[in-house]
Amino acid sequence: MMICLIHQTNYLLDQQLRALEKSFLEEGGFTERLYRERKKRQ
Repeated sequence: MMICLIHQTNYLLDQQLRALEKSFLEEGGFTERLYRERKKRQ
């Protein structure tokens, strides 16, 4: 049973990492987003 839970947790973490990677590639990192927001307010 524990092995099943470990596999499920690993799968969910992999999915989360893929989503974060996709978001980073599409939207940039924190500094890039902060720069865009500051430019919009000027």
